[in-house]
Amino acid sequence: MSRGTRAARLAPAEQASFGDRPADRAAGAEQVVHEGPRYPVVSAEIEAGGARHTREWTEHPGAVAVVATREAADGVELYCVRQYRHPVRAEAWEIPAGLLDVEGEPMHEAAARELAEEAGLAAGTWEVLVDFHTTPGGSAEAIRVFWARDLRDAEIEDFEAEAEEVDMSGHWVPLGTLLEAVHDGRVHNPSTVIGALTVDRVLQGRGATRPVDAPFVLGPVGHRG
Repeated sequence: MSRGTRAARLAPAEQASFGDRPADRAAGAEQVVHEGPRYPVVSAEIEAGGARHTREWTEHPGAVAVVATREAADGVELYCVRQYRHPVRAEAWEIPAGLLDVEGEPMHEAAARELAEEAGLAAGTWEVLVDFHTTPGGSAEAIRVFWARDLRDAEIEDFEAEAEEVDMSGHWVPLGTLLEAVHDGRVHNPSTVIGALTVDRVLQGRGATRPVDAPFVLGPVGHRG
């Protein structure tokens, strides 16, 4: 394997199709080593480097997040919530998001549900901004971030906030303010950071969105296409 300055430049043919690709190096059956109240921890042997190695990771149903924007007098604003996150001991600024925990629910419908529940908003225009894995070395979590525009107040039925969501507050945040906080290291939620940077790039004409039913090849199990 060549490394450093001796590594070869990626060939033009590979540049055209540059991206992650499906692979499975499992060398044995998976075993649940801990069944948590929300996510199980799984262990399995894999083959890598000519040998077998044990790996453990957290299974996850996947999630969606929503960059909801509106035009203000001084530019674009995003709807963000401040929510307590105990694992990192912080009240974090986040875009609306939630788990894919309704069986058979398409990802864009889950995003619309979360936007209504967390922000009280509905959108007339939906597009895919970006897909990512949060921690691929230790979690199966995959997230799709949608862009929601042409906003209006949502009609919500049978929703009641629970636990941390009870104390959650929502605000319209100027995109410039959010980007400055991201670059200064003051905002850390991955969906928020990635979503803000991506929508800014699209608004500058340096990137494109995708339709809501675009394939998510390495997405959550049950939502791959």
